[in-house]
Amino acid sequence: MYDPRIDAIDQIEESESDDDNIDEDEDETTKILPPTVEDSRQCLKSRHILGILGFLGFANVYAMRVNLSVAIVAMVNNTAFPPPPASNNSYDHCPVNNSATNATTPTSGTFAWDEQTQGLVLGSFFYGYVLTQIPGGRLAELFGGKLVYGVGVLITAVFTLLSPVAARTSFPLFILVRVLEGMGEGVTFPSMHAMLAKWVPPLERSKFGAYVYAGANFGTIISLPLSGWLCTLELDGGWPLAFYLFGALGIVWFVFWMCLVYDTPVSHPRIDRQEQAYILASIGPQDDDKSSVPWLKMATCLPLWAILVTQCGNSWAFYTQLTELPTYMAQILHFNIQANAILSAIPYLTSWWAGIAFSMVADWLLTKGYVSLSMSYKLWNSIASVIPSLGLLGVAYVGCDKLAVQLLLAITGAFGGATYAGNQMNHIALSPKYAGTMYGITNAASNMCGFIAPYVIGLIIEGRETLGQWRMVFYLAAGINMGANLFYVAFASAKEVSWSRSQRVSSVN
Repeated sequence: MYDPRIDAIDQIEESESDDDNIDEDEDETTKILPPTVEDSRQCLKSRHILGILGFLGFANVYAMRVNLSVAIVAMVNNTAFPPPPASNNSYDHCPVNNSATNATTPTSGTFAWDEQTQGLVLGSFFYGYVLTQIPGGRLAELFGGKLVYGVGVLITAVFTLLSPVAARTSFPLFILVRVLEGMGEGVTFPSMHAMLAKWVPPLERSKFGAYVYAGANFGTIISLPLSGWLCTLELDGGWPLAFYLFGALGIVWFVFWMCLVYDTPVSHPRIDRQEQAYILASIGPQDDDKSSVPWLKMATCLPLWAILVTQCGNSWAFYTQLTELPTYMAQILHFNIQANAILSAIPYLTSWWAGIAFSMVADWLLTKGYVSLSMSYKLWNSIASVIPSLGLLGVAYVGCDKLAVQLLLAITGAFGGATYAGNQMNHIALSPKYAGTMYGITNAASNMCGFIAPYVIGLIIEGRETLGQWRMVFYLAAGINMGANLFYVAFASAKEVSWSRSQRVSSVN
């Protein structure tokens, strides 16, 4: 009976026959070269289908995540709160041009939520999101990522559909629904990471990861302006449509995912034999050992801490933009809700395009041997942290110059896309076996910023929608991001840790 894993191991042994005494501490660039060449006659390969549906899955969950950032502008009754005291000092307030077509007017929505309450609403999603990160990664390693990822998107879609009803029923129920929605989405990133570790050859990981995870940017790009437009419609009050549309799309996506995607190349019934052999030979023998996770060794792994810290810095800056930028556009720069949503999407558009471009360059540099894998991670992570942080400082400096703000946010988004070639694939390099669990740990920690950042921003603003208060918000985000990157550069590594594989597989290698 044909066993592709035996084929793959045979190819690995042949590729190593010229040098049986390779030092285990040899530079990681020698360990990522593919041992065989794939036949390119098949255009759409099985791993490409995984990538496309993974991309669309992340587009769906991010659309369902960020629609509230726009909808809340229409949901809140801003006329219920007194305006800030008038001031002629441009440091405090941007001038309002009432004759401009894009000028904002106070909304008279249904809910009288002040800034701190809005921060709680925007952050409630992340209370659930961080709870299922580690379980999601471990479940994907034990039972396969297909079901875990698919059900996660489905749960997110169902509770998105229930959000308008919950909001109109009671505030606690709305918070509960958002928490449950977050719990559904929380499994998606770690479970996908576990699948990529089994499906994607090492030299394709930066580019492939950029394609798949860029679905988050694509979903944000679609959701922000479309939600803004839906909020302007009179049908059902406008804003509930932003929840109904994306929730329905998530359910449709789930059907395609369950029919077309499989956990591993070995379990896929329709995969091309050459693609299967190429993947297994490139990655090496699949470790099916279900032994317990070495939690203590993970807790003392400094390179894993480096990933965690830099992801926390990235996330603070990211969620400052994701959840609070629409409010800044409306309250400070005075864009109306539709123009606000379109402009808020620009950083994610540039991040999507530039992220893929950066990852292609990163893979090319690795293929040519110009940089080691560790150096590549640190280089691109620094680009993704430092330049966006300088962009946020620039936004604080230019104040009311709307064109300059838009340009700086576009640049910030573009260079932020380099994170896909930075820390995002680092977990797989440290331990392919535990990549899902490790990503769950770092993503859980970093996404605590999803509720901490909006809450802290609410405390900083505290009803005072002024340039001075918002400058403090941007200074804080930039400082945290750049400081976290310094820790990553100092302690990150791309060398597989000794406890990654079981003794049985280690002896085969």
